[in-house]
Amino acid sequence: MANQTCRLYSDLAWLWPMWGDASEYAPYCEHVTRLVRRYARREVHSLLNLGCGGGKNAFNLKQQFAVTGLDISPAMLDLARRLNPDCRFVQADMRTFSLPERFDAILIDDAIAYMTTEADLRAAFERAYAHLNAGGVMVCGPDDTKETFIQNHTKVSHAAAASKPEHIEVVFIENNFDPAPEDTEYDALMIYLIRENGQLSIERDLHHLGLFSLDVWRRLLLDVGFELHEAGYAEDGKSFVECACVKSA
Repeated sequence: MANQTCRLYSDLAWLWPMWGDASEYAPYCEHVTRLVRRYARREVHSLLNLGCGGGKNAFNLKQQFAVTGLDISPAMLDLARRLNPDCRFVQADMRTFSLPERFDAILIDDAIAYMTTEADLRAAFERAYAHLNAGGVMVCGPDDTKETFIQNHTKVSHAAAASKPEHIEVVFIENNFDPAPEDTEYDALMIYLIRENGQLSIERDLHHLGLFSLDVWRRLLLDVGFELHEAGYAEDGKSFVECACVKSA
């Protein structure tokens, strides 16, 4: 993964609380909880959220588990701590982190998309495996694969009314484009139309994300040592494959 500081995770992190309320993450977190409870071979009390971002998943998951969040972005961790003062958060890279404790469950949500090479993807899986208790479960899945990627797909959304100041309006525009389909990356361009007291500013933010076939995901997870189970999940009219990965006792 090339070193990159995406603006949403640095100088524009203040926009993140407006990009969907934490309650919108509840259905996905309920799905994650069901997978953990179904496949775990131990009692599950603790959960490590790798790539936790601004803590919206942690906000929902802490109702079921003792949540620790890990992220590489100090700005996003500040948001996560404000939203979840009762949770622990750690700044680290999911490819190289080392914590003294082990966890009963691990969640890696869309932050896994920032792994742009097989080596990076494997490294994240290996670190997760090393931090999972025997009989524990890691839940993760690709937002897009080589099979499902839609070239030039564009999505527009608006700042959540309950999460923004009255004097600010924000439109979020996301555009996905793969300039070199033979490699394992694509570009996710984000445009933010920000109006403060009616004055417009336009901000551009380019994210380089990983794109692999589902078979690559399966091979790497199995190579690391996980027992693999797959489950479907649908959101906003799009279907995803979620992987429930068990560390055998």
